[in-house]
Amino acid sequence: MSEVTIRCRKDGPLIVTGPAKVTDTDGNEYDTSGKENIALCRCGVSGNRPFCDGSHRASGFQSDDSARA
Repeated sequence: MSEVTIRCRKDGPLIVTGPAKVTDTDGNEYDTSGKENIALCRCGVSGNRPFCDGSHRASGFQSDDSARA
């Protein structure tokens, strides 16, 4: 099985790479077939949630994501 990697983009979405399954609150699976990467919204203003549509740019969303030991 391939490894799943989740990358935090500065002031942007979470980028998921690898075989991940995304489900809604009822357990229904979103169709992500054929996608090598999935961008998940963190700003809350995407019109395509849970996926990012780039709305974070206009919303002024800021994040402080750095790995701390």
